Amino acid sequence: MIDYFISHLWQLWALISLLCLILELTNGDFFILCFAIGGVFAAVASAITDSFVVQILVFAAATILSLIFFRPAALRWFHKDGEQRKSNAEALIGRIGRVSQTIPADGYGRVAIDGDDWKALATGSQAIDTGSRVRVVSIDSIIITVEPVADARQ
Repeated sequence: MIDYFISHLWQLWALISLLCLILELTNGDFFILCFAIGGVFAAVASAITDSFVVQILVFAAATILSLIFFRPAALRWFHKDGEQRKSNAEALIGRIGRVSQTIPADGYGRVAIDGDDWKALATGSQAIDTGSRVRVVSIDSIIITVEPVADARQ
């Protein structure tokens, strides 16, 4: 088996690249992707030369160059909003949901947003009936504050 990999070293580099691509799917910051790019270049180098040292040098050089040039460009391209990008619970603010359990005046009800059911409090002292469309105006821990949506287009 070792003799096989020695004579077909490009397959080992391709396997390393594939594993790095799979790991990148769990991460998403384009760091591990640079190692996958290095593996692809090393696989090409193994088709040209049998020297393992040359292949390692090509792998290292391609990975470092990817980290220096490709990763910053990819981060700028795919994360254009940068610091302004909302994530997690902050992304709920402004979203439209449907009341799944009546929200009484000065009490708690439930609102469904994208399949998640949130404990909700209405703005002001008005009750909101089940089935009404509401907009999230704020979030405090696991409780969202909502207001009724007046315009049907929203």
